[in-house]
Amino acid sequence: METLNAPDVIAETARRRTFAIISHPDAGKTTLTEKFLLYAGAVQRAGAVKAREGRRSATSDWMELERQRGISISSTVLQFPYRDHVVNLLDTPGHKDFSEDTYRVLAGVDAVVMVLDTAKGIEAQTLKLFEVCRSRRLPVLTFLNKYDRPGREPLELLDEIESQIGLRPTPATWPVGIAGDLRGVIDRRTDTYIRFTRTDRGASLAPEEVVPNDQAAREEGAAWQTALDEIGLLDAVGADVDLPSFLAGDSTPVFVGSALTNFGVRMILDAVVDLAPAPSARVDSKDNIRALDDDFSAFVFKVQANMDPSHRDRLAFARICSGRFERGMTVTCDRTGRELTTKYATTAFGADRETVEEAYPGDVVGLVNATGLQIGDTIHAGAPVTFPPIPRFSPEVFATARPLDTGRSKQFRKGLEQLDEEGVVQVLRDPDHAETSPILAAVGALQFEVFGHRLASEFNAPAEILLASYQAIRRTDKESVPRLRDIGGIRIMRRGDGELVALFENRYRLARLEADEPELVLEPLVAGGAFAP
Repeated sequence: METLNAPDVIAETARRRTFAIISHPDAGKTTLTEKFLLYAGAVQRAGAVKAREGRRSATSDWMELERQRGISISSTVLQFPYRDHVVNLLDTPGHKDFSEDTYRVLAGVDAVVMVLDTAKGIEAQTLKLFEVCRSRRLPVLTFLNKYDRPGREPLELLDEIESQIGLRPTPATWPVGIAGDLRGVIDRRTDTYIRFTRTDRGASLAPEEVVPNDQAAREEGAAWQTALDEIGLLDAVGADVDLPSFLAGDSTPVFVGSALTNFGVRMILDAVVDLAPAPSARVDSKDNIRALDDDFSAFVFKVQANMDPSHRDRLAFARICSGRFERGMTVTCDRTGRELTTKYATTAFGADRETVEEAYPGDVVGLVNATGLQIGDTIHAGAPVTFPPIPRFSPEVFATARPLDTGRSKQFRKGLEQLDEEGVVQVLRDPDHAETSPILAAVGALQFEVFGHRLASEFNAPAEILLASYQAIRRTDKESVPRLRDIGGIRIMRRGDGELVALFENRYRLARLEADEPELVLEPLVAGGAFAP
């Protein structure tokens, strides 16, 4: 295969847009994902978001439990062409119990679309996710969704975005009509009024009619005048879309619409192409810049098994940072020094896959059965490189697990190992008696439900999972272990990465120990800038 020169890599990278959608649960994130695919021509008819009887599940929801619960559990990679660009869309879970999976995905994107429910505004999970975006200085586009339903005043929502999140909102489009009676939007950048027409359940593109302003004034009446008055206020305070401040993570262009009815979807998708940045050079763990046209490099931000249950495979999803990827090339895992072949590399479209022959910075490739790759690993060809580790959240809930059928113990152990590698939960084992019942650690209790479901459905190893009474966890070392074991209410365990941890039944005892015996190693499980609870 002919090797492209550096300018070709740079040109291909400039065509890439890699972004994630984040939101509070039920704000419409997965619906918007489906509609992006519809407007890009990647699907011909939008599917239902929730797995109601007689309807299809969302394209991005591949796990059976997602279809049962009607929520996104596992982050999904979707790649599609749009306007001569290659768009990599990473759909993420909205539920707080899966925030660590969302965090890992945000390590691999260049921008974010934040979806807010017009009726609810900023919610607790929105705040937590935005703190992640701020820590990575990710540019944020905001979509005020569900404006076809009764909701709050848009000016009130702008004030909330600025006061609670700290981003200066700069509306690109502004609604004509109150929430629940959206007639259309005014594009403030062009002073153009676009009127929307409903389609059958939003299954096809919403017709858009550009209406002259004088005609709009006659036909929309008071709604038009109200919109003009509000835009006058925005003009007076200079709330105009400003690309430099957006790219710096200081302002957020705001778009108004309804993903369910397709109102405004095209405009926010166009904004991803027009405003969101193309991939840029990344800094490695030694603060050196890995140029886009340097040797191939990528980092693994997600590991997922059994997306295709009939094949029982394992995919490592890697975000390309530099160079040109060619299927079949040999790459090296920086952590282990082992060489890996990439003969079976795929692009992902939900659960569907297609063999990828080449890819460029910003693209995400799935490496099939890449044994030994873990979340956070750097892979490279040519000059070696190591990218900073992907942070992990400190667990907040704990549980015990044991197989219901002791004859399935082998399958149970295999499931533990696999789901620990994927980050579904953290599996903690007794360093002296590794085969005894493990302790599961997670950010939220719903992770245990996913863990149990996958053990039963994918590994045929149903398990009893019971919440444990531990209140805190800390990393420790072997020198501190003897003293900790002398104190009641503390259990020493080992994580899958080999780190020793101490589980505390009482957080007040932990606080007292930290104050009285500071020589003991008791560190929060936080790495690479993650947020400690």
